[in-house]
Amino acid sequence: MSVKKLSKKTAGFTDSVIRRMTRISNRYGAVNLSQGFPDFEPPKEILKRLAEVSGEDFHQYSITWGARNFREALAEKQKKFMGIDIDPEEEIVVTCGSTEAMMAAMMSVVDPGDRVIVFSPFYENYGADTILSGAEPVYVPLVPPDFGFDPEVLEDAFRKNAKALILCNPSNPSGKVFTRDELQTIADLAIKYDAYVITDEVYEHIVYEPFRHVYIATLPGMRERTICCSSLSKTYSITGWRLGYTIAPPAITDRIRKVHDFLTVGAAAPLQEAVIPGLRFGDEYYAELKAAYTRKRDLFLKGLDGIGISHTVPQGAYYVMLDISEYGFESDLEFCEKLAEKVGVGAVPGSSFFRENINHLIRLHFAKKDETLKEALDRLSDIRRKMR
Repeated sequence: MSVKKLSKKTAGFTDSVIRRMTRISNRYGAVNLSQGFPDFEPPKEILKRLAEVSGEDFHQYSITWGARNFREALAEKQKKFMGIDIDPEEEIVVTCGSTEAMMAAMMSVVDPGDRVIVFSPFYENYGADTILSGAEPVYVPLVPPDFGFDPEVLEDAFRKNAKALILCNPSNPSGKVFTRDELQTIADLAIKYDAYVITDEVYEHIVYEPFRHVYIATLPGMRERTICCSSLSKTYSITGWRLGYTIAPPAITDRIRKVHDFLTVGAAAPLQEAVIPGLRFGDEYYAELKAAYTRKRDLFLKGLDGIGISHTVPQGAYYVMLDISEYGFESDLEFCEKLAEKVGVGAVPGSSFFRENINHLIRLHFAKKDETLKEALDRLSDIRRKMR
């Protein structure tokens, strides 16, 4: 018996290479530096509240677009960092992670046949989000090692009648932090060509000196055309909680709420309640977070330098890209599979992030305990012998 063909839209999809590399890492007992999640606990204040919530009445649906006290705490926290007023009743949607936030935002602003600008390298979901929305991605390269962009190339992408641009800042996988001047260039073009900007700012609090995170929504003329997407996963080390959000003007938020309702109904009510103490942390928490990741970055990069492995220097986030040219592999995916098997370290092939034909880079992350990073470096110290 024959059946009709499956969706053409998803025919070219593969599974997530990032998540695949976690499974491969687990198979070989490798130190998993592929999928970006910590191996240390969230803040104790959040865990304490989580234990309390289990015995309280938070086990049914919250309001579809997020529990009111969560939205109020989030609005207060983001106002402090963004420097703009945020209405928790009209401008926030709580989502199932920033993954859903991006998808709901995309589906709210683009129609089939529209074009969406995506910087390359990019987090692997962006291309899929665009295609699932029926739109066409237009890629603009970020050029290593600093991952800057050519304003003329970017404007040419806008000239192709782009409806929106996706901006990951700080960027995964490159670790780039866009300067104010670069953001102003993007903003000027978005205004000139009447386009939306959809941000992914999940690493907003993981930025290294002397770099500073600037929210593009705060630039003149950008508040009304920016959808800020983020999550609590990286800031509070709770990637498994899947708590994300959008911040956007009321008219856009109203549309996102409707899309969100039909995508997932709502984020987990007990977890929204449990994380509120984190949203109310003072400045010292974010200073300590930055200091901790700065120390981890320095430890890991110093170790790579000692081994003689060429790498990027991230300005933000917690990823580093390694140059594997010397090993002579035609496939970076094959290299990563062998790396997990023979060296015992999990990584992600760079080709899964680039639109360009690049297969000489791999991505590692350093959101791990110091002892985990030292173990990974110890294993990498013998990479040249084991990968030949």
